[in-house]
Amino acid sequence: QVQLVESGGGLVQAGGSLRLSCSASGRTFSNYAMDWFRQAPGKEREFVARITWSGARTNYADSVKGQFTISRDNAKNTVYHQMNSLKPEDTAVYYCAADSAYGGVVVATGPDGMDYWGKGTLVTVSS
Repeated sequence: QVQLVESGGGLVQAGGSLRLSCSASGRTFSNYAMDWFRQAPGKEREFVARITWSGARTNYADSVKGQFTISRDNAKNTVYHQMNSLKPEDTAVYYCAADSAYGGVVVATGPDGMDYWGKGTLVTVSS
């Protein structure tokens, strides 16, 4: 069992930056691929970024390429999500999730492929 806890959300002006963190419990964190998803009000949850178990490979949604960066520190059981040049349309609840089955796969497996979820952290970008 893995428990995930996100932090770092908040209110930021357009053009600003935030770094989200996701802390994981459990000794097998380093075996899992980790994803970030987001869900804006009235919209479906969408994939944002993925990092393989080793951190060697990453994958991003087209809408955030060059803007967001995912990274991880397995020694700290933590995955990070650096968000730059934020826009009002980035406003959403951001969730981290763990994929225990395909830790080395960088292709996004989607929400249904994730085994564990955090409760989310709200990011609000004002114009």
